[in-house]
Amino acid sequence: MEGTTHTPSVAAEFEPRIREWEDEHLSDRATRSYPPRRRRQEEESSLRTPFQRDRDRIVHSKAFRRLKHKTQVFVAPQGDHYRTRLTHTLEVTQVSRTVARALRLNEDLVEAIGLGHDLGHPPFGHIGEAALDACLSERFGTGFRHFEHSLRVVDVIEALNLTEPVRDGILHHSGRAPEPATLEGAIVRLVDRIAYINHDIDDALRAGVIAPGDLPAREIVVLGDTGSRRIDTLVHDLVEHSARAGEIVQGEEVGDAMARLRAFMFERVYMGEEARREHARIDTVLRALFDHYVEHPPPGVEGATVAERVTDYIAGMTDRFSIREFEALAIPRSFA
Repeated sequence: MEGTTHTPSVAAEFEPRIREWEDEHLSDRATRSYPPRRRRQEEESSLRTPFQRDRDRIVHSKAFRRLKHKTQVFVAPQGDHYRTRLTHTLEVTQVSRTVARALRLNEDLVEAIGLGHDLGHPPFGHIGEAALDACLSERFGTGFRHFEHSLRVVDVIEALNLTEPVRDGILHHSGRAPEPATLEGAIVRLVDRIAYINHDIDDALRAGVIAPGDLPAREIVVLGDTGSRRIDTLVHDLVEHSARAGEIVQGEEVGDAMARLRAFMFERVYMGEEARREHARIDTVLRALFDHYVEHPPPGVEGATVAERVTDYIAGMTDRFSIREFEALAIPRSFA
């Protein structure tokens, strides 16, 4: 009809609208969603930002689904309410988004980093990481770090072609790695520690490994007497000090209290008597699997060395799958 005007489609207006919104509402130090920086250029979505696409690729990956059966602290826990690597990942992501929103940083970016940061974790938590690291060091002169393997998962094993800021945040989320390049990555790096200290206290109390009266009194006074109060204290402290500093930092009092609480958890829970009883058993399981697969390498990605194929296969296992594989190797069938 003559004189009819055509309204631009939602898809056509999506990127300009997101760019305008970010320029108006995000901090000058926030990472912008556009233009995307990927190792392989590709046609972008007309209804999702590049970081939203990264998030979706991570959530739909096989490695992400396996996190539900990987240990956080307690090996193959029988109770329904213990954390797994998946629930830890979700808690880190949720708290990180809260911090990012308060600081006017890019929530889509912290969400993608948070959901992808532990994709490379092997079975049996940090005990399993130490065992696999020792096996690789002794046999091949290399080693294993879960944050480096998380990047290998998204880059090579599942080939997700994520954006550079998400890859950087995944690689640098651990305190053993260099600092992330973005403030969003720095949020996930610190919130990862905030989350695991507090939810691991909850699980240790539930399991009877520690009692409420065992928690260090001075630190509890500073941070709070419940997990939710401690996280609330830590998040408020982080947001207020970061806003003033222009970088992701904690206040001295709260940061020191959290560091002392973390030291308590290492002494009493992570390296405590009950955990040490499991160390030797986990080491036995992973060494047996490692030696077997070195002699009988599993299939792997094209061009991978034997060490990489063995690492990729074992690190990708869930707790229960690795136990089943060990039983198949070690237990006579007539006794199974």
